[in-house]
Amino acid sequence: MVYVLCLLVIILLLGISAAQMALQGEKAARGERDRQIAFQAAEEALVDAQNDIEGLPGAPGRASLFAPGSAAGFAAGCGEGGALGLCLPAPEDAPALWLSMDLDGADAESRAVPYGQFTGAVMQTGQGFLPSRRPRYLIELLPFHPPGAQAAAVAGGLATESYVYRITAMGFGAQESTQVVLQSYYRKEAAGAGP
Repeated sequence: MVYVLCLLVIILLLGISAAQMALQGEKAARGERDRQIAFQAAEEALVDAQNDIEGLPGAPGRASLFAPGSAAGFAAGCGEGGALGLCLPAPEDAPALWLSMDLDGADAESRAVPYGQFTGAVMQTGQGFLPSRRPRYLIELLPFHPPGAQAAAVAGGLATESYVYRITAMGFGAQESTQVVLQSYYRKEAAGAGP
């Protein structure tokens, strides 16, 4: 009888342990799915920013602010209104601008651009397998030095005629607390210029 009770307790403990492992596995899978949703939303924001730079036909864009050789519309600390999310880089002795900006947009003073604001793109958000809210992005203007050019020859940084854009995007998972930040560099070619 004692052996049967001991065997029953051991089987019960094994069952509880297996149930806990299954719950932990499900929790990990849910977290990974949420991270993938946020990652995909951030990727979509990078594409939206590239479309913002290129200016899509028929979209409420601002392509004129991205004319090659022009820094118009870009402001220290990022612009507002029609220049929302357009930023000059931080000074060399300061941390990168995107590290100090409110990318999640929780604050009404946020300088990050919500997905689709200047391109007209639409993204479903809400419950289930959808992001909790639209992703956001910033575009920083950086000097571009072609390979082989002497970077030191261009004093003053942004005095150069050629720029590259650093795009920083934040996507959100099904849980708003799940956030992914992605970054890419994008260079707009002058009209008629080859690769």
